[in-house]
Amino acid sequence: MGAPLIQSVLHPAGVQAARINQLWWVMFWVCTIVFIAVVLAMAVAIVRGRRGASSATDATLSRWVAVAVGVSIVALLVLLTQSVLTGRGIEMLRDQNALRIQITGNQWWWDIQYLHTNPSLIVSTANEVHVPIGRPVEIVLKSNDVIHSLWIPALHGKRDLIPGRQNEIWVQADRAGFYRGQCAEFCGLQHAKMALTVVADLPDDFERWLSHMRGPAPAPTTDSEIKGRDVIERGPCAMCHMVAGTLAGGRTAPDLTHLASRSTIGAGSLPNTRGNLAGWIADPQHIKPGNHMPAPGLTSEELQALLDYLETLK
Repeated sequence: MGAPLIQSVLHPAGVQAARINQLWWVMFWVCTIVFIAVVLAMAVAIVRGRRGASSATDATLSRWVAVAVGVSIVALLVLLTQSVLTGRGIEMLRDQNALRIQITGNQWWWDIQYLHTNPSLIVSTANEVHVPIGRPVEIVLKSNDVIHSLWIPALHGKRDLIPGRQNEIWVQADRAGFYRGQCAEFCGLQHAKMALTVVADLPDDFERWLSHMRGPAPAPTTDSEIKGRDVIERGPCAMCHMVAGTLAGGRTAPDLTHLASRSTIGAGSLPNTRGNLAGWIADPQHIKPGNHMPAPGLTSEELQALLDYLETLK
């Protein structure tokens, strides 16, 4: 992924983020004007005091207090009105034909499922979400352990994932690109390394991606790749990870069926390269202390075969 990740409220790429950005600028300018007015009033008072100017009459003071109160009320009403309009605006995206995605928070990664009425067409992946531009997306939010909070600044505000409760958020990307999301609720030791990448695709590109993701993992073609698949199926990997089309059917860790197509590993901890992947598998606690993946205890030969196989999972 060569394009930069965008993670800024000030660079909105969707309708809700644009409304939030507008509210931010209104608050910024109102507060700036209030700050300047207060500083100027304080400066005038200091100068008049040093010059020994006569005290203002009660009538004059009353007029200035009345003006200040009136201006404050107007400023508060402007902020309140803009806040209410923003709140209503970001909830107007609901659409019965929206794409439905379920995101489940785990310590410390995101489980992602593209929902469908036909169970055989459900797509599972992890830590990377693809969405089509110009189409509303309903994101169903759940948590498997503690409270998390999904925040994709360029697309929307924050929304909590609470254990035992289903929440939702609606987003729409209006511009193709790569947008970084983050858990915004402290959820444990590796909270800071719980990132999410959102890829906004052109509609045709998204449909091709989704169709590809519905397929099983490609069959290995070399002896090394076959051995790598055997390492997954017969070793500890299969207890937690799933690789569609193989005997690995675990559901407590990220789905590896199309691992090589993702840009990062460890929920944004490292770029998805062979070297980083080798280091992660050999000693995951060194890279992300406290995560729930133990070292599998592979030999050097097994590790290289496993890497050969994982690189085919595109």
